[in-house]
Amino acid sequence: MRIFFLDQSGKPGGAELCLIDIAKPYRDNALIGLFADGPFRILLQQNNIPVEVLATQAIQVRKESSLVQGLKSLGQLAPLIIKVIKKAREYDLIYANTQKALVVGALASFFSRRPLVYHLHDILSTEHFSQTNLRIAINLANRFASLVIANSEASKTAFMQAGGRRDIIEVVYNGFDPKNYQTDEFDINLLRQKLELQGKFVVGHFSRLAPWKGQHILIDALAKCPQEVTAILVGDALFGEQDYVKQLHQQVAELGLENRVKFLGFRSDIPQLMATCDLVAHTSTAPEPFGRVIVEAMLCGKPIVAAKAGGVMELVEHGFNGFLVTPGEPQELAQAITTCLQETEITATIADNARTTASRRFDVAIINQQIAQLLSQIMSA
Repeated sequence: MRIFFLDQSGKPGGAELCLIDIAKPYRDNALIGLFADGPFRILLQQNNIPVEVLATQAIQVRKESSLVQGLKSLGQLAPLIIKVIKKAREYDLIYANTQKALVVGALASFFSRRPLVYHLHDILSTEHFSQTNLRIAINLANRFASLVIANSEASKTAFMQAGGRRDIIEVVYNGFDPKNYQTDEFDINLLRQKLELQGKFVVGHFSRLAPWKGQHILIDALAKCPQEVTAILVGDALFGEQDYVKQLHQQVAELGLENRVKFLGFRSDIPQLMATCDLVAHTSTAPEPFGRVIVEAMLCGKPIVAAKAGGVMELVEHGFNGFLVTPGEPQELAQAITTCLQETEITATIADNARTTASRRFDVAIINQQIAQLLSQIMSA
C-alpha cells in the first residue's frame, strides 16, 4: 500500500509526533508532504521517512479565521492543490493529518480518485475553531473522507455533535514506544545538577506556551505551594503567542517566583526532562483532544495531575493512575501538588500504576495494527 501523507506544519506538535509513528511502517512506500518547512522535516529525515516540502510559504489561515480570510487564501492554495493532485496519482491513499491537510487532501482525493483518510487530532468545537472552519472541516470530511480516525472518544463525540457522520469515524488512540521512555539514573542526576534542581520538588509542564495550555494556572498554583516546589516549563510559542510568553514572565516576576520557575524552551530530550521531575502537571483550560504529554509522563513512571476535561478523562483514573483537577482552578492544583509532595508512598503507587496501564493501552505496535486494519478495509472497499 502506497500512502501519501499530508501535514500542514513544519513544527513538531503532538499531531506531527503521532504521524512519525504512523508513517514508519510504510516508509518504503510512502511520502509525507508538508505545507511548511521546519524542524519537523528534519525529524522525519532522521527517522528515514521520505518527506517533501510542497509549499514555499505558510498558509495564512488559522483555526479562528473567518470566511473572508479563508477566501483570501485561495490564490495561495491553488498551486499547492495542483501539486498535491499530481503527487496523489502516484499513491493508493491520501492521509490528511491536520485540518489544512484535509482541505487540500479532499480536493486532491476528488480529482485524483484516491480514497481519503482524515486523522482528527482536534476537538471540533467553537472553543478551538471559528464557525467557518468548523463547517468546512465537517462538510469536507462528510463528503470526501472514506475514514476519519479520531484520537479519543471526546474527539469523536465533538465531531458527531458538529454534524459529522457516525458511520465513517473510528477511535484509535496515539501510540508510544515504551523503550523511548527508559532513562539512565546517572544521566538524570547530571541533568538535575545542570538545571540546579537538587533538593527541589520539581513539577514539569510540557507543552507549547499558549493561553489555553494554562501555564499561568500552574504559576498561580506554585505561589500557593511550599517553597521547595519548583516548576520547569518545557516548550515555546509556536503560533504567534509571544504576548502570552511575555505575560508569563511578568506573572513570575510579580509573584516573586524567579527562583522557582525555569523556562527551558523547546527541547528534544523530553523523556530525560520528565525523569528529572517529581510530578508532571497538565493544565489545559479547554478540553484536550487526547493529552500526549500525560501518557509520556506515565511511561516515565511519573505521577500526573491533569485538568479534568475532554480526552484526559479517558487516560487518567483519579486516585489510581493519576490525579484529576478542575480546569482553571489554581487552588485545587496547588492542593494536588502538595498532596504528591507529602504522600510519597501513595504517589509512588499511583506512578507505578500509570506506567503499567500506559504501556499496555498505548503500545505503538498495537496502535499501528489497528490503523493498518482500518486502512486495509478502506482499500478493499
